[in-house]
Amino acid sequence: MRTGPNRRARPEDLFPEVRRPAYRSRTSEAPDRRRRDVVVSEDEIAELEDSLGSGEGGAAPRKAKAFWPSLGRLFATLTDHKAGIAMVFLFGAVSTVLSVWAPAVLGRAMDVIFDGWLDGSIDFVALAEMLFFVLGMYLVASVFDWLQGFVLNEIVMRVVYRLRQKIEAKVNRLPLSYFDTRQRGDLLSRTTNDVDNVQTAMQQAFASLFYAVLTIVGITIMMFALSWQLALIALVALPIAALVVGLVGSKSQKLFAAQWKNTGRLNGHIEESFTGHDLVTVFGRQETMRGTFDERNEDLYEASFRAQFYSGMIMPIMQWVTYLGYVGIALVGGLRVASGQMSLGQVTAFIQYSREFNAPLGEMAGMANMLISGVASAERIFELLDADEQEDDLSSQAEAGLLDPSGPQPGELVRPVQGRVEFEHVAFSYTAEKPLITDLSIVAEPGQTVAIVGPTGAGKTTLVNLLMRFYDIDAGRILLDGVDISTLDRGTLRGQVGMVLQDAVLFGGTIRDNIRYGRLDATDDEVAVAAKATFVDRFVQTLPDGYDTEVEDGGANVSAGERQLITIARAFLAQPALLILDEATSSVDTRTEMLVQEAMAALRTDRTSFVIAHRLSTIRDADTILVMEDGDIVEQGDHEELLAAEGAYYRLYMSQFTQGVDLDVGEEPAVTPSAG
Repeated sequence: MRTGPNRRARPEDLFPEVRRPAYRSRTSEAPDRRRRDVVVSEDEIAELEDSLGSGEGGAAPRKAKAFWPSLGRLFATLTDHKAGIAMVFLFGAVSTVLSVWAPAVLGRAMDVIFDGWLDGSIDFVALAEMLFFVLGMYLVASVFDWLQGFVLNEIVMRVVYRLRQKIEAKVNRLPLSYFDTRQRGDLLSRTTNDVDNVQTAMQQAFASLFYAVLTIVGITIMMFALSWQLALIALVALPIAALVVGLVGSKSQKLFAAQWKNTGRLNGHIEESFTGHDLVTVFGRQETMRGTFDERNEDLYEASFRAQFYSGMIMPIMQWVTYLGYVGIALVGGLRVASGQMSLGQVTAFIQYSREFNAPLGEMAGMANMLISGVASAERIFELLDADEQEDDLSSQAEAGLLDPSGPQPGELVRPVQGRVEFEHVAFSYTAEKPLITDLSIVAEPGQTVAIVGPTGAGKTTLVNLLMRFYDIDAGRILLDGVDISTLDRGTLRGQVGMVLQDAVLFGGTIRDNIRYGRLDATDDEVAVAAKATFVDRFVQTLPDGYDTEVEDGGANVSAGERQLITIARAFLAQPALLILDEATSSVDTRTEMLVQEAMAALRTDRTSFVIAHRLSTIRDADTILVMEDGDIVEQGDHEELLAAEGAYYRLYMSQFTQGVDLDVGEEPAVTPSAG
């Protein structure tokens, strides 16, 4: 069993009725309620966000982060491509200048037609020259527009590529406690869905916004050059657009944040449903799991629908402002033409400018939807990247010049490592409010086998986690060959340890690759020797492809016992100085267990071994047996000594042959041993 806040699928995750008195599906309500209730108040948004706070691990923050700082940080990821950004500006400027200049030339062409019609003779040569000139301008503008998009896409893809690298590196620097307190589905959503959403926003929204800003600036200059009166009428759309984006955009940004948080919760539930599918089927909880899925899917639907509704309001409002501007320009422009203050060609050019002016405004409003959604995803990614990392090793601090000369200095192991392990008055707790280990002192001599037994939650696996430095102790010291492990590099320490866990983990690849994972430079012959020593070779020879058999996701195409044997062979191949076996034979049958015990005996030879076991018959030959209760060692000795003492170990051992014992409490057997 596992000790500590391990975030694997929990009973309350798989069976929500454990933590909720009853389930009421929202889908049973009237379907038209969804689309009627689209006006969202601030309280409703807060309630929607608060509902996420009860999610597993509390990964989703209750309150959306500030939009502008996150947007600025997202833009800051482009600073490493200054030359490329300069090219984007250059290409965009050329394309915009040509596109903005073309309507003015068309206006002069209109004057040629109109004046020629009044004079009874149209200069078709001049008209043809102007039209071909305009076509050339639009062609060159399109080429530069394509170049701008090509360069910008290249930059965005490189930025997203680096962002994925940072996330991968960050995940490997995070402490185990981070994963213990967060739902895996939500973390997967941040590293996949949110990154993809940011990529889409940067590819489309950023490019469109950049083009829109350049176009608006260029058209504004041209409009004022033609008529400042008409330009003021056209520019009345700007404050209205700013007001719409400010009011509607701020609310939709919160809703988009809620949308992606709900996406993470839904993904987490789906991941747990798949992981615990066998358990769900055995207990017949498919309907319960489906109900929880419907509830979270409904939450995602509501958040997504409301976010899209509010962001979708921007475009119609901007269209209305556009049509209002057309009316004003047509009215005032017609009066100025009639009074001779402007030519027909100038008014025609101005109307085209006003249309092209409002087009990027509408495009900006339309991209607000995508941009807001992308920034909401970026917030979640930045939250992951800003998470506290595990403390650097002393050697890394020394290389960086950050190590205090008066404090502990980096330690080095003397080779070969003997494997003497000593716990000196160790204290540790996962949370300050609940102490687990208060004062633990043990010594494991080189080559000894130390078995750790005790009821669930006693601290057995915690002891191993501390030895591996998955967690750092609160007080005391842990020594390996007399060297404080807190002064050693984690990689150096863990390189001396072979570990076989209760949950066998296989990776995608062949069986040979999975065994070689214990020592990557091992030859095929060494892999075969490890496989034969741990009886993996027996079942591998029955497979059509032998050691080249591909292992499916999670080892689905091999049995649980075979998966366990492969992981034992992996530890055998590593040839470690220390060996940790956490219920290593829990998934194998009795006959195979006897064979594995022989292999483990050979593997433990000349190695210090820590064995966590619940089947006490498997550790009778251990040199020292530690009996733990509530984080403390209550008994210590070999098998015969502890049985003779008739204490906690005696009760645990005899309980395997009797009935009616609550091992977690440690009561006396309800049936005497002689009655068995």
